[in-house]
Amino acid sequence: MSYKQDENEQDYKVLSGEAGLKKIAELLEGIHIAMVTTLASDGSISSRPMAVQDKAFDGKVWFLTRSSSEKVDEIEEDQHVTLTFTDSSNSKYLTLKGRASLSQDRAKVDELWSSMYRAWFPKGANDPEIAVLRVDVHEADYWEASSSRLVRGAKYLAAAVTGGKVSVREEGHVLV
Repeated sequence: MSYKQDENEQDYKVLSGEAGLKKIAELLEGIHIAMVTTLASDGSISSRPMAVQDKAFDGKVWFLTRSSSEKVDEIEEDQHVTLTFTDSSNSKYLTLKGRASLSQDRAKVDELWSSMYRAWFPKGANDPEIAVLRVDVHEADYWEASSSRLVRGAKYLAAAVTGGKVSVREEGHVLV
């Protein structure tokens, strides 16, 4: 896959390795919900919000899910998933692509469990319906404003006056 940078896109970066993992980890900080997108059996795209585990990003994203859910069936048919994260208050947007896998690893359920999950699993961490959803990320795209709201506002104004010669954002692609 080739990612060509437009010569006018000086704020576009291609990252990999530790730098890429670090960038994704920075962008994920403070975001607690992801839209998890799978391919439905009829060929359409299905997305649903899911709570993200508060774990340091190391190339994997973890969720707890119901083993009898439709998304589990979809992942068993096609492991490719897309995770979308948005923090509009800080102008951070991130899309992760990867392969999903499911397990009923009780030790991992216990590690990931928090009391907030009682809303979905009233029987607690021992609910037999709990499954661990792991996404091994292989690439990402991101967009973020480069500073605080006040500074961004000033930059937007300056970019309008200068015909776009002032940078108001950073975007890039990460290969994990």
